[in-house]
Amino acid sequence: MSITSLKRPVAVAAALLLAHAAPAWAQQAAAAAPAAPAEGTDAAGDGLKLDRVVVTGTSTARSKMRSSVAVSTVEGDSVITATATSAAEILRSVPGIRSESSGGESNANVGVRGIPISAGGARYIQFQEDGLPVLQFGDIAFATPDTWIRADIGLDRLEVVRGGSASTLATGAPGGIINYVSKTGQQRGGNVALSVGLGYQQTRLDMDYGNKLGDKTRFWIGGYQRTGDGGRPGAKDVENGGQVRANITHELADGFVRLSFKHLDDHTPTFMPTPVRFVNGSIQTRPGFDPRTDAFYNAGFPLDATLTANNGKATSNVRDGLSAKSDAFGVQFDLGLGNGIRLQNNFRWAKNSGRFIGIFPGDDPHAAPAGTTYAVGAKAGQAYAGDFFTTALFNTKVDDASLTADDLKVSRRFDLGAGATLTALGGLYLSQQKLNITWSFNQYNLSASGSHATVLNVPSAPNGDPIWGGCCMNTQDSKYGTTAPYAVLTYESGGLTVDGSVRQDRNRASGVYYQAGGNGGLSYTLSRPNVIDYDFNRASWSLGTNLQLSKDMAVFARLSDGAAFNADRITFFNNPNLVNGASPKIPVNQVKQLEGGVKWRSGGMSLFATLFYAKTDEVNVDLTTVPITVKQNHFKSKGLELEGAYRAGSFAINGGLTYTDAQQADGRTPKRQAKIVYQLSPTWQASDAFSLGASIVGTTASKDDGPGGALTITLPAYASVNAFASYAVTPALSLGLAVNNLFNSIGYTESNDGRMVARSINGRTAKATLKYSF
Repeated sequence: MSITSLKRPVAVAAALLLAHAAPAWAQQAAAAAPAAPAEGTDAAGDGLKLDRVVVTGTSTARSKMRSSVAVSTVEGDSVITATATSAAEILRSVPGIRSESSGGESNANVGVRGIPISAGGARYIQFQEDGLPVLQFGDIAFATPDTWIRADIGLDRLEVVRGGSASTLATGAPGGIINYVSKTGQQRGGNVALSVGLGYQQTRLDMDYGNKLGDKTRFWIGGYQRTGDGGRPGAKDVENGGQVRANITHELADGFVRLSFKHLDDHTPTFMPTPVRFVNGSIQTRPGFDPRTDAFYNAGFPLDATLTANNGKATSNVRDGLSAKSDAFGVQFDLGLGNGIRLQNNFRWAKNSGRFIGIFPGDDPHAAPAGTTYAVGAKAGQAYAGDFFTTALFNTKVDDASLTADDLKVSRRFDLGAGATLTALGGLYLSQQKLNITWSFNQYNLSASGSHATVLNVPSAPNGDPIWGGCCMNTQDSKYGTTAPYAVLTYESGGLTVDGSVRQDRNRASGVYYQAGGNGGLSYTLSRPNVIDYDFNRASWSLGTNLQLSKDMAVFARLSDGAAFNADRITFFNNPNLVNGASPKIPVNQVKQLEGGVKWRSGGMSLFATLFYAKTDEVNVDLTTVPITVKQNHFKSKGLELEGAYRAGSFAINGGLTYTDAQQADGRTPKRQAKIVYQLSPTWQASDAFSLGASIVGTTASKDDGPGGALTITLPAYASVNAFASYAVTPALSLGLAVNNLFNSIGYTESNDGRMVARSINGRTAKATLKYSF
């Protein structure tokens, strides 16, 4: 049976609104870290769940109220699946996080606290599944970590740490850690959910089940299967695939052992920018195009013939879209050895591969020359008169992005008397990231008619030829090894917690890469490889304190210094001497942060407020100089993160607001950085059986690049309003209705500096979900 996922900001409604609907989910946190000290239950009406135990970005599991980091949790379970969100879309509900999730299921650009999104992906943030990274680098071109993450019925919760100890408890993550935590079968029973798109193609089936195998052993298994168009009619049937995950946990006298498994094989459309008009710095839609719904996968593309790494030829179907395959196996244990000593280890091997096929406008629509004909369809061979545009078919094959990672920790807790304790932890993180990737960019000509576009034959611009002179025919086969010892000291006395941590990252890169641009994109000179052979090392540190003034109030502060490292971003198009061992210094991106805040609750209200300041020294390569030089870019940002919740009887509201004042070295605001991003999610339990709610995700205006230069285009302010309703037919059977982008708003997330194109969120979509729990 097949099914699909709805993608837009109803995710936010799921994540924020319905988190209140299943208090049993809170029990899952203890399962993730059974060795943690007992925490109190959440106070009545505490919508932020400040007593929730978190395990991300901390040396020992402790509640949000007692942690000296800015952390948010988003509850999962079947509610997430009922709204069929993408993994990156959920992040729009988290204050401080800037998620440009308009590209489809994945390939999102994600930033935090004004730290720039300067290279695509998530350079300064680590995406994790169950405490280990999905990829070691967050900004690999055409292979971002969210490519191999799916938010399905198996998601127990999302833990998001911004800044803080992420600098020392993960490699290359000074901006934060985003950890997708899976169910482990602690709650017995299962769910089946069938979702169907209303007025568009979308069908999705989610199933999961967990139970005990014995007194000390439990299991969980779940996944999804789907088919659809991702909410855009021009991508019919491109969305097709699914995922299955499972784990088995055996509890020990003081700890646990867990085995886990994952198989992902999924295809989704990649939504690229759409032709628009730029008029005096503002964006206007073009006749015949709709940036909310256009996709060009159904234009009749032939099989795309591309250059392989060994100078052969291979063909692929454009309708493969963004394909992701992953087979993963993990082993995790947490053992109490007595005398306050704990031994913890988390290991995962993941074989990742896939393909990125995105249809990017290579020029602006203009009149077709004489002799242009239809290339496909009933009119094949007939003359075409009208506008057309040339597309750059971004066809990137990810042969191998496998990651093997292991995180070993040994800790001891010392009793200092008078209720004070000191915990010393030593850790060793080891990983090897494989990156075998080949870019092939060919050109195709399309009629300028939006989702009804068709492939054209245009004189002097043959379909299937390398575009832009073959500049972007590249292939790389490389490995990146990381060895990172780290240490943490934590002092606790009464309501006071003080912790300090250090980390030494030692990285080794090896391999080769080739470029075919000098040969018109026709072949690689295999006898002359560009060598990758370099080391890059750096120490990071973090110091924080948390003071719990009462049961319902705490304050915290933290200072940290961390770094993010470069992989393929410093190979292609750059001076080969940069990575072949000739350069005395490899570029490293550095982030220093100062933050402080307050956590408070009273009655039905709860609030988490954080002031932050971040300074980023980023290294990019200037391609315009001869010889190519490495340049430093400097950014500063300061602001306020607010996360709040209020509950009164059957009414509840959650929300967040982030104010960011960011500046480049020239005093201008970095591109696509809005001053204010906000979320607001009210819900009303009208009766025992019926509930409804809404979600608003909005942003003020920002600037982006255009043909006229840097920061010359205004991305207007917008708000996406979403709504949902749920009715319990029986205690076990429920029917839900969700509408994304209720008012069909255009929400531009980026423009392009080379031509008049821009990318928007999806238009209005609606779906119905029937769910049975047993």
